Amino acid sequence: MPLLRQRRFPRARRSVGAARIFAVETLQEWGYRDRQDDIRLCVSELATNAVLHGVPPGREFLLALTVDDASVRIEVRDSGGGVPVVKEGGAEETGGRGLRLVRTLADDFGVTAHNPGKTVWTVFKAAPVCDAGERRS
Repeated sequence: MPLLRQRRFPRARRSVGAARIFAVETLQEWGYRDRQDDIRLCVSELATNAVLHGVPPGREFLLALTVDDASVRIEVRDSGGGVPVVKEGGAEETGGRGLRLVRTLADDFGVTAHNPGKTVWTVFKAAPVCDAGERRS
């Protein structure tokens, strides 16, 4: 049975760090320790995008984590307009790399439009289980 935990965060820069902590602590509590650095970075990028581009003033974004035997799914939902686009810019550009990084690190990535807003999601496949019942790193 999948595990689900979600939390709302205000439109504030401090929410990015709080979202990272929430994600890592939740996954550790559930005993999931695979790819924590990748997950932490992707949560940070998605939360930053929500705060800077997606959440209207006075509103919140929702971070949801779902874990099952095969994967971890991370969703960040906001009520802002527009759908984010992965930019393929060159090395000399100073911004716009966040979603490209998320797409590279995650096993799957996408955006689901809502009215209002959207959900940006990532999936990380779980590591195979060894014969002794331990996860491989």
